[in-house]
Amino acid sequence: MAAAARRGEAIDPYARADRPALSVTLRPNCSLTRGGAGWVLGLAAAGLAVPLLPVAGTAVAWGMLPFLAGALLLLYWALRRNVLDGRLTEELRLWPDLITVVRREASGAERRWHANPFWVRLRLLDGERVEKYLTLEGNGREIELGAFLSPGERQSLHDDLAAALARLRT
Repeated sequence: MAAAARRGEAIDPYARADRPALSVTLRPNCSLTRGGAGWVLGLAAAGLAVPLLPVAGTAVAWGMLPFLAGALLLLYWALRRNVLDGRLTEELRLWPDLITVVRREASGAERRWHANPFWVRLRLLDGERVEKYLTLEGNGREIELGAFLSPGERQSLHDDLAAALARLRT
């Protein structure tokens, strides 16, 4: 990295080849897999078909059908959204001279942040609205870290990151 700087080349802080002192990939808890979502949708369809059986072929069945189909479509949309939201990740990497965070949204959009770890300020706030609100501040910006994690997971991440930063600063 230093050789590239001496040659006047632009340095990409996110494309380092050397091994970081700490590397963490955060993902939201996904309690239902894609296959599980298919099973839930199939069971719901079977369950919603049961009330149609006694009135099959009557005007009542045709009256109920749009509402049952609407309920299935709404369930399909919710399950699909759940699976897509599970693609969200945050990658935190820490080197002696650099800390980077890359957040990849479920939509594929990417947000990046980097700073010198010596000047980074790690804060864990116990606010009224959000319990254990974890932020990193440095390089003129403050970012939230692990917003999708539980308060206990944010506390654990804070402790691990604080210990890693303390080791690098000594």
